[in-house]
Amino acid sequence: MDEIFTSGDDLGPLKIIHVQEPSIGLKATLVVDNVAIGPSIGGVRMAPDVSTSECARLARAMTLKNAAAGIAHGGGKSIIYGNPKMDITQKEKLIRGMACALREVDQYIFGPDMGTDERCMAWVHDEIGRCVGLPREIGGIPLDEIGATGWGLTHSAVVAAKYIDLELSGATLVVQGFGSVGKNAARFLGEKGVILIGASDSSGTLYDSDGIDVEQLIELKENGKNVIEYPKGEKLSGDQIIDLECDIWVPAARPDVITEENMHRLKTKLVVEGANIPLTSGAEEYLYRNGTLCIPDFIANAGGVICGAMEFKGATQRKALEIIEERLLANTERMLVLAKKEQIDPRKAAVMIAMERLHKAMELKRWSLF
Repeated sequence: MDEIFTSGDDLGPLKIIHVQEPSIGLKATLVVDNVAIGPSIGGVRMAPDVSTSECARLARAMTLKNAAAGIAHGGGKSIIYGNPKMDITQKEKLIRGMACALREVDQYIFGPDMGTDERCMAWVHDEIGRCVGLPREIGGIPLDEIGATGWGLTHSAVVAAKYIDLELSGATLVVQGFGSVGKNAARFLGEKGVILIGASDSSGTLYDSDGIDVEQLIELKENGKNVIEYPKGEKLSGDQIIDLECDIWVPAARPDVITEENMHRLKTKLVVEGANIPLTSGAEEYLYRNGTLCIPDFIANAGGVICGAMEFKGATQRKALEIIEERLLANTERMLVLAKKEQIDPRKAAVMIAMERLHKAMELKRWSLF
């Protein structure tokens, strides 16, 4: 399957660019997947164990996400090999170096992703001016601060809950990856009465069947601590987050956390994918056949890129949040209606919606990918 993304299919990728600058220790990759609808938007991911294949898969997810979200942008993704917790001076060199190396690739608009943030985008903006997710102080809409992705994910969950007769008030929630997306999803869902009972990060898993104080856990994380330092509840290994029975399970960290090897352990009614490609296709199909509703990543977590696209066009924060709510409610509903009508899983329905728009756009281009 990975070969499809790196060798090409009828959508792309249009470009795969490898960047190396030994003088500053920069090794990076950009994948521009498809720009039929418009220049690609996709985050810069920093991690020591990323790969070109992962980058290509993420770029394709962005193509589908942007098309399904109805924004005038294609899909792309870039990765920088390195520890995101490295010395900040070195990190700045790498980000600025990446921006300069890709200065002329105007088919790609930088955005924040795992391992990068608003400050990183400020460095990109300072170098080339072509990015989204900027700090408020220089005209951006701070995605993490307002919780754009978690805000959208919550509205997707609201629609999905109706389809499985799940009452949100009193429903239990587990968040795998209590970072910027996970914490905001927990906060916004909590405002609807959902009870957080489990959360994980790189340190391990926190579990409390009586409920976890979301604001207290967020404060703890913002003070540089880990979830297992929360004063109450059981402390488990990171992998045990999969075994916690709940009503709603939100993966909000790395790709492929639920695979054919561990999918049998997941006990939940609803999976709302906050991370990109957090479940393998085989795992999603298994869960669908066994009665668990999965809302795919490029529908559920589109709030961040919608916000970025709105920022790029000069919209206000209020307008961005309004559009995210409107799009996520409508897109989730449309996907689930189609899935029910065609008797297919939600991802297949979502892909059909996205592909319809992509193919129409490609027909209007002089060359299908340009």
